[in-house]
Amino acid sequence: MKALAAEFFGTFWLVFGGCGSAVLAAAFPELGIGFAGVSLAFGLTVLTMAYAVGGISGGHFNPAVSLGLAVARRFAWKQLPGYWIAQLAGAIVAAAVLFAIATGKPGFEPGGFASNGFGALSPGGYGLQAALLIEIVLTAGFLIVILGSISSAAPSGFAPVAIGLALTLIHLVSIPVTNTSVNPARSTGAALFAETAALPQLWLFWVAPLVGAVLGALIWSFLLMPEERRT
Repeated sequence: MKALAAEFFGTFWLVFGGCGSAVLAAAFPELGIGFAGVSLAFGLTVLTMAYAVGGISGGHFNPAVSLGLAVARRFAWKQLPGYWIAQLAGAIVAAAVLFAIATGKPGFEPGGFASNGFGALSPGGYGLQAALLIEIVLTAGFLIVILGSISSAAPSGFAPVAIGLALTLIHLVSIPVTNTSVNPARSTGAALFAETAALPQLWLFWVAPLVGAVLGALIWSFLLMPEERRT
């Protein structure tokens, strides 16, 4: 239960902090955070919670990460359903709290509410194929960074830094394309409160990150894993 609670709070923090930076802060151009600020906010949420509760649950905060770690044999398959439920619950509660805060301002309109999308819902107008490809590629890269940073060959204690910076980089690249998912729980929480067609497009932000996570785990396991990790 401690591990599931850690995943709930970690995912809550990721969605509340990351999406909150977009909904509350980026809505005011005079604050100047822009895409770069939102990207950094997402990276900081993972970095801080990885140090806070990573020792309890492993610090996944993302259904795709849990799946990738299971494929790479760094996580027990039997724990996957519980982690997914905890992560989804954390994301939805975070989005609900964020919505309650945002609607405290008169005249607030949720609009996209930091949700993900393609076509008309893409910040840069990118289509389905581009959205699918970038989410697969970036989630695969994210899993490779995660698996590499927690490997025995990596410097000890720096995994959260590498993972947080990787998520920042991912957002810097893909916010214009999909508003960045690489995390089905994050996408689900935001889509539930958006006043757009985010829900009908949600399937892509489950399929692409999960496929990318499996691909990244397989690349790591068969091509990159240091010999001392092979069992």
